[in-house]
Amino acid sequence: MRSTSPKTAGGTEADGREAVVTPPSGPSGGRVDGPPENVARRSRLREPRWAALGFIAPLLAYLAIFYAYPLYRNVDLSLHDYTPRAFVMGNPEFLGLANYVDVVTSDAFGLALRNTALFTFVSIAAQYAVGLALAVFFHNNFRLSGLLRGMFLIPWLLPWIVSASTWSWMMNSENGIVNSVLESFGIGQINWLTSPDWALTSVIIANIWLGIPFNLVILYAGLQNIPKDLYEAAALDGASVWQQFWRVTFPLLRPVSAVTLLLGLIYTLKVVDVIWIMTTGGPGNSSTTLAIWSYREAFGTGQPEFSPAATVGNLLIVIALVFGFVHLYLQRRQERT
Repeated sequence: MRSTSPKTAGGTEADGREAVVTPPSGPSGGRVDGPPENVARRSRLREPRWAALGFIAPLLAYLAIFYAYPLYRNVDLSLHDYTPRAFVMGNPEFLGLANYVDVVTSDAFGLALRNTALFTFVSIAAQYAVGLALAVFFHNNFRLSGLLRGMFLIPWLLPWIVSASTWSWMMNSENGIVNSVLESFGIGQINWLTSPDWALTSVIIANIWLGIPFNLVILYAGLQNIPKDLYEAAALDGASVWQQFWRVTFPLLRPVSAVTLLLGLIYTLKVVDVIWIMTTGGPGNSSTTLAIWSYREAFGTGQPEFSPAATVGNLLIVIALVFGFVHLYLQRRQERT
């Protein structure tokens, strides 16, 4: 039998060999990581991480289901030839970028892009200008200002289908109220919805009216955050009302204005219901935008062309992303300065 040698205080055996010290083991024979207080501390650090994951999991699931997956399906539709039969059977032919080439080289693409640019930029410019003027007007509190401000929100609260139908009736060539008012001033009849020269103008007017309340609400909220002391100091320095607007109101409202214009741009790019109800993109393609073109290809002809519709929709997404990145770049540049 092997005899054991006594160990010295330095951790070596009496015969000079180094003693082998084995770490303590747990009840089941496993290795213990350290003192119990260290294990408890690490478990307490893990708890906030699991809690954070639990809170963010619903948001991640929402983004995956309603944003990531639809975007993936839209890209998949644009890269294949999804006929109604292929959409049901699930065996579409892979085309690559052929759909994008067909859309960009189409005769309708140039006109649709031009109409989209005019419809979007004229709408958001007019909505912002009128909304800012109304916000400044209501910023000066007076009697019935709250009631009038609430009445301006009515177009925003109504469903856009109802508002578009109302504008379609008002701009009717035969018995519309707009032509009746114009005739009382000696102006002849205008075919707002049936003339290629006026169709796009008519839907722009309706869209401007619908978007003014949104700009009014956001810009009015921004004006509430501007200290009144700045206006009093400017008035003491002899600044007129117009100078106070350009030197105080407009510069301090710039961040809110940037967000308002960006949201207005995104909302206007995807407007379908107003144009479709009023003109269906016609006559011809005179009021067809990229959003209307996409909707018409998918649902408007009775013979769905899902792949071209998805292709045009993806182009709209790219345009919106470009302006979004430009906004972020300008915002970061302004923060650095």
